[in-house]
Amino acid sequence: MQQFAARFGILDMNRSKRMPNTRRALAAAEFARDQGKVDRFRSLTMDAHWKDGRDIEDAAVLRNLAEASGIDPERTVMAADDSAYLGRVDAIRIEYKKVRTGGIPTFVFGEEIVEGCQPYEVLAAAARRSGATPR
Repeated sequence: MQQFAARFGILDMNRSKRMPNTRRALAAAEFARDQGKVDRFRSLTMDAHWKDGRDIEDAAVLRNLAEASGIDPERTVMAADDSAYLGRVDAIRIEYKKVRTGGIPTFVFGEEIVEGCQPYEVLAAAARRSGATPR
């Protein structure tokens, strides 16, 4: 995994000893999406998990990530347990199962499915095969 991460410029991983259930963090990300801050929140959350080995389900960690993303920390923690945001996460998982995917992230290009973290070149090639044209 360390070699794979190095291809993306991540040279030092401090992985958690346990596999997190990311449902709460994903619900918080949906709240961040509503605030127009999902990209920043997602980036910080990935770094927190993959680089720093932090527990991204922990309320204190979510508060910290929210604050660093420019969104309200308390509302973010509340969103992590809110049925509406958790429902969005569940709906996305159901959608993935419909197209028989198992990896996260999953990219769908027409009929082609690309699963898991992939280099840009793999995604660009799949997009071109589905008819996309470079800008």
